[in-house]
Amino acid sequence: MTAVSECTQGFSHRLQPLTMCEYDVDCTEVADLRDEDGRKQHGVELADLACGWMTCLRDRREAPSWLVADKLRKEDFCGILVPSFAPGAPASHHNLVLWRWGPDLPHKVAVYDPSGRLPKDQTSWT
Repeated sequence: MTAVSECTQGFSHRLQPLTMCEYDVDCTEVADLRDEDGRKQHGVELADLACGWMTCLRDRREAPSWLVADKLRKEDFCGILVPSFAPGAPASHHNLVLWRWGPDLPHKVAVYDPSGRLPKDQTSWT
């Protein structure tokens, strides 16, 4: 499961507490960078997406993937579809990364919770 691989970054033997949920997403202006053709269309290199952003953060450098996001944000994209870079992830696993979303179109994202199981406010966590 891609979500667990992403959350654990390959250390699935010690899963930290987390809440997983599904979302209904209706967003336009998402750049598809999952394959070479899509990356070429947007002037993006795979290495820029696969960079060690935590290392860049530690070294107080801007990660190449952040520069990709900055560039596409200026071109009015609200997000990207990218391959998963989690350890062991097969080529069929992908991620949707959004930097602009909300409750309304054209960047609508809503949690899928038909049974009302998710907390409604902070008191549920105490």
